[in-house]
Amino acid sequence: MNSTASTPISFDYPHQDATGITCTAQAWAKTPPHLEGAEKAAVIARIKQLLVEKDATLVAHYYVDGDIQDLAMQTGGFVADSLEMARFGKNHPTKNLIVAGVRFMGETAKILSPEKRVFMPDLDATCSLDLGCDAAEFAAFRAAHPDRVTVVYANTSAAVKAQSDWMVTSSCALAIVHQLKLEGKKILWAPDRHLGRYIQEQTGADMLLWNGACIVHDEFKAAELEILKAAHPNAMILVHPESPQGVVDLADVVGSTSAMIKAVVDGTATEYIVATDKGILHRMRQLAPNKKLIEAPTAGNSATCKSCAHCPWMAMNGLQGILDCLENASGEIFVPEPTRTEALGCIERMLDFTKNHPDLLAKAQHGFVKNIGAA
Repeated sequence: MNSTASTPISFDYPHQDATGITCTAQAWAKTPPHLEGAEKAAVIARIKQLLVEKDATLVAHYYVDGDIQDLAMQTGGFVADSLEMARFGKNHPTKNLIVAGVRFMGETAKILSPEKRVFMPDLDATCSLDLGCDAAEFAAFRAAHPDRVTVVYANTSAAVKAQSDWMVTSSCALAIVHQLKLEGKKILWAPDRHLGRYIQEQTGADMLLWNGACIVHDEFKAAELEILKAAHPNAMILVHPESPQGVVDLADVVGSTSAMIKAVVDGTATEYIVATDKGILHRMRQLAPNKKLIEAPTAGNSATCKSCAHCPWMAMNGLQGILDCLENASGEIFVPEPTRTEALGCIERMLDFTKNHPDLLAKAQHGFVKNIGAA
């Protein structure tokens, strides 16, 4: 653990082995020290100074702490979903990237920008979808189904992407899977079972699903959402497709983080019930200050829920961790060869498809707002 560590807290997540048998596995997360007042101001000022001196750029995910999102925007960095974070980093001229998010996002940035040094505030910040899809078990699962094209969600490790034919994001998954179906392909999908089920339902494709789930989105409950909707009958319901089927079925818009923000900004409703990580509300409030945002209900509150609609690993990103990256070159991401090159293939295949087939993206079926976005 690095200098930002505090007492670890355990979290359960589903894990599948090569035979398809699933169990409940356990991981841990920790929180960085909370900074306030003069101490916080001093750390932010020092980060701003070092970003210039070290020729570095801060890119942050919508789910991290609002102070970090603001710092990225104030210093010429970027706040976005995981793929756009990597694209921005690749195209930005600075030699160093600080990625505030979870590990697969840092890996994706490094895969696309091998010439840059990529750092993260805490290398232990991971993702339950990534954890639940072990590369060795996934390889054995693939070997048992050699007739299937492998399509993986962005929320996977570089080692899993290196074994895959396609990487997809929320915005292009429907179009790509639909195209593969037209070509007569059968699909092995990983890791999120909820997103996989939704795509299977919408496209009718033959999909064999890995049994993974996001611990945040898996907590949203349809029964409680119906009660909340009854109390706010004019509210538009926005749902991330990693959520359970009953929750997705109640949605007015199903889509990626970027798509949900777009729905709030462009929508005519005055109230929005948001079923995704509550970290996104910070950016939504900035872009649509006159809209009322309501958190969708989870399995419980405080100690009675696993995540309370906030990813415990996203919460591991702290200002002190960013400062450690800049002062001590801590938290550097490495993706060894040939893993990096092999993983790049499935990402570039997706990028080429979205560039060459914009008409197919425009025809995505109900539930997805056209936008580039991943987690």
